[in-house]
Amino acid sequence: MTVGVLALQGDFREHAAMLESIGCNTIEVRTSEDLDTVDALVIPGGESTTIGMLATRYGLMDAMRSRCIDGMPIFGTCAGMIVLAGATSDGNQPQLGVLDALVRRNAFGRQIDSFEATIDVRGLASPMTAVFIRAPWIEKVGADVEVLASVMDSYGGSHPVVVQQGHILATSFHPELTSDTRLHEMFVALISDR
Repeated sequence: MTVGVLALQGDFREHAAMLESIGCNTIEVRTSEDLDTVDALVIPGGESTTIGMLATRYGLMDAMRSRCIDGMPIFGTCAGMIVLAGATSDGNQPQLGVLDALVRRNAFGRQIDSFEATIDVRGLASPMTAVFIRAPWIEKVGADVEVLASVMDSYGGSHPVVVQQGHILATSFHPELTSDTRLHEMFVALISDR
């Protein structure tokens, strides 16, 4: 099993290290030829507009969309979730449109508002620490999207931050910035189930 990590911008090295720590072979994906060699893909956190623009420039958007539609598992974290989503509520940018969700970018605030929270994720035996950095949240999900975890905003509203739609897994936060590999293991299980 080879897992590609989109390596155009963002924290792709941290994802690769975490995947390798649980026994995966990884490669950095920068071209559609790289994408052709992988069984699954991680789209990391970073700057979603930049990731989308670079992926478009390098001919990866259509290739990633096509592979996902054909059943390739994809894991998007933070900016990666935005790239996967069908739409954002605040502006336009290149998106794959494969995750039936409406996402609000920087929903929790600016860089200075970054935080950690302990969250319960359905399917995990114990809570995990989630690192939110200029993080999005999901405002609306389609009928086929399963919400695995939510968090409260400062006004008491609940917002999905971990979702799964078939072979797509997405988080608002950065699981690769902790030592907890369980979400990456959950993703690898999606690959194994194919």
